[in-house]
Amino acid sequence: QVISDFDMTLSRFGCNGRRCPTSHNILDNSRVISEDGKKKLKDLLHYYYPIEIDPDRSLEEKRPLMVEWWTRAHELLSQQKIQKGDIAQIVKESDVMLRDGFKELFDQLHKYNVPLFIFSAGVGDILEEIIRQANVFYSNVNVVSNYMDFDDNGVLTRFKGPLIHTYNKNNSVLQGTEYFQQLSTRTSIILLGDSMGDLTMADGVPSVENILKIGFLNDKVEERRGKYLDAYDIVLESDETLDVVNGILRYILIE
Repeated sequence: QVISDFDMTLSRFGCNGRRCPTSHNILDNSRVISEDGKKKLKDLLHYYYPIEIDPDRSLEEKRPLMVEWWTRAHELLSQQKIQKGDIAQIVKESDVMLRDGFKELFDQLHKYNVPLFIFSAGVGDILEEIIRQANVFYSNVNVVSNYMDFDDNGVLTRFKGPLIHTYNKNNSVLQGTEYFQQLSTRTSIILLGDSMGDLTMADGVPSVENILKIGFLNDKVEERRGKYLDAYDIVLESDETLDVVNGILRYILIE
């Protein structure tokens, strides 16, 4: 099975010299957010993002700060009266791009019946819509993420728990999900991530025999290279494609 992060792993980090949006950014920058809301969300980003990627801070130190960031951002978003019906349009109008080769990746996995588990600290509703608009939301794709809760009029009131942030993508969130139990026969895993927090995504899998960890190093490449090389089996620097992943899969599946 393949276990993957979404933002900046399946989606691109940069497009045409600019940063590509994450599923949170897509919302933050969309027309459904008031100017005041946009400013507050941007302030949070400028404060917390440097902490998230700071190579000198420990995970213990980062974790409570990430909870704080996500909680404050979700509270702000929940005040914005976002309509469920607007989500498709919000995604359509955004600059989001999936990495080159995404279609081959999703098509191959679907064709050979390999489960793709997307474990994201982003916004599930947005992310599913991106995959849907790319026409690759196949039956073998499963997503665990932060989902919105809408009232009877289709207005966002809050986010459903448990909260998933960059540094708790592990067992604690997956407790009780049947997903991994069904896959106990799948003993080999390819893990795709772009942060140190993604390394724990396979921790809930019952019987792992082989795991290949592929990391996309998108930002602060020089400072973080050492850490990534220690943690991931393969590190891809500033690579906006899924060519390496597809090459490996082609080799495994077609053999």
